[in-house]
Amino acid sequence: MKPLLLFASEEADADFLYATRMSVGEALYVRFAEGDDLLVVPTLELERARLQARSGCVIDRREAGWTEQQDRVGAWADVAVQVLGDRAGGGVRVSPRLPAGFYVALQRRGLEVELDDRLFEEERRRKSPEEATFIRSAQEAAQVACVEVIANLSAATIGGDGLLWLEDHPLTSERLMARAQSALQEIGYGAAEVIVAGSPECALPHFRGEGPIRAHAPVIIDIFPRGASSHYHGDLTRTVVVGQIDDRVRKMHDACVLALEAGRALLRPGANGRDVHHAVCRVLVERGYGTTTKGFEGSAEGPRMNHSTGHGVGIEVHEPPQLRDLDYPLQAGDVLTVEPGLYLVGFGGVRVENTGMITEEGFDDFTTLPLSLDPADYL
Repeated sequence: MKPLLLFASEEADADFLYATRMSVGEALYVRFAEGDDLLVVPTLELERARLQARSGCVIDRREAGWTEQQDRVGAWADVAVQVLGDRAGGGVRVSPRLPAGFYVALQRRGLEVELDDRLFEEERRRKSPEEATFIRSAQEAAQVACVEVIANLSAATIGGDGLLWLEDHPLTSERLMARAQSALQEIGYGAAEVIVAGSPECALPHFRGEGPIRAHAPVIIDIFPRGASSHYHGDLTRTVVVGQIDDRVRKMHDACVLALEAGRALLRPGANGRDVHHAVCRVLVERGYGTTTKGFEGSAEGPRMNHSTGHGVGIEVHEPPQLRDLDYPLQAGDVLTVEPGLYLVGFGGVRVENTGMITEEGFDDFTTLPLSLDPADYL
């Protein structure tokens, strides 16, 4: 098989992270065969790489023939040629994430480059016990941050303007997101982005949140942290209401909880992701709502789900497998979410999401928080 060549041009390169277990701004990794690999790093990263990286050999790029030049991509491509030597006569395999400039630089140096568009796909799906522990811990961190947000919401008072107030200031999405991120950082996790979206804007599933939070209306809290040392994610969503809970919101939430339970019950080795998604859609339609999935359109006027049921979680917060209108056989070791939601533009939305792993016995749910609209149930 052709040698595998990876180039990290950013710290979040998932393929490079999976191969080396090291987050680094610039580095080169070559695997000639199992147990025969090499990581080439800048001098300032050498000792850290020797401590953290999962690689048989770690060297300073100067040992590999590095020369300073204005074209840094070209300089790294020169290092690749030196490291590969005559062992790349048949070319090299590269990640689909490889920067286009580096791809071209390799070709210009006479290397035949083969794009492996499914690199590590199956390996990354089958989570090891260690990886499962990383994700479970990240999910626990997500729960800590979610409870922090809910505690702040619960401590707020309802102003005469219908907004939530805390410490003599309107309680905003921005303040709540900052509190969530602070709570995560204190326990070794980070989240460049979180969702704390009030109504009616939370009818847009990926709206991050902005401005004051309204009372008596749903607030969607979606936390997907990444371990600072493990690099693995969790993913959690809850919806709460401070004040009076509108009956329409309660019914939407009840339907989503039932749909989550229906989907979760089907998660086992050999199940089809399409069947799981359809089961979730069926519950929502039976409760009087709609979806955008063919055959499960249901009500065209009221709230509906306009996204998939779930996705894999690991080094990336969204990765295979998928729970959507697509044949996708599931297997033991898959870690994924189940996240039904209902949304109505101009009114708001609700979503609930758990993350867990498929085992030979069924679904091991890593999530322990209640599924409730009432903030008091979390505290």
